[in-house]
Amino acid sequence: MLPIITSLAQTLAVNGLGLLAGAVQAKGKEFIESKIGVRIPDNPSHEDLIKLKQLEIEQEQLLLQYTLKQKELEIEESKLLAEMHRASQDNATNRWQSDMGSDSKLSKNIRPGTLVYILTAYLLFALLSAMGIDINEAYVKLLGEWGQLVMLAYFGGRSVEKIFEMRMHGSNKKEDQ
Repeated sequence: MLPIITSLAQTLAVNGLGLLAGAVQAKGKEFIESKIGVRIPDNPSHEDLIKLKQLEIEQEQLLLQYTLKQKELEIEESKLLAEMHRASQDNATNRWQSDMGSDSKLSKNIRPGTLVYILTAYLLFALLSAMGIDINEAYVKLLGEWGQLVMLAYFGGRSVEKIFEMRMHGSNKKEDQ
């Protein structure tokens, strides 16, 4: 049976049915016939080859449409993720501006106070460790992760905002020219 499939695959490939020939060779004639719903003769006539070519073209169109739809969905997902990130950044900026505009000393100083506290605690852990007092590694690791988070939010967040503002103002200046 293998020589028949090879012969059929060669016949299909020679007559411009490369996609179908590859599928027949990879999956087998019966499998392909069950999927496309058409019987593939062992020795196809010219009319059979034309019908098979039309089926192959239709299948290629379906594959292209599927690929196009998938790419469109990926682009839409990227746009949604970018919008969510921008909204998140805007919300953080608005919260920080609201805190700074508040009359409450606590709301103005909570972020810098947290930063100072975590850095002081980390320094204390380092000093205790230098004096030979063993501190549970889990606490040091947790405090280090909190420190990274607070430092990034406190210093990095504002830097990112400034970069975006400069880019936006730069692009607005280019549009004005």
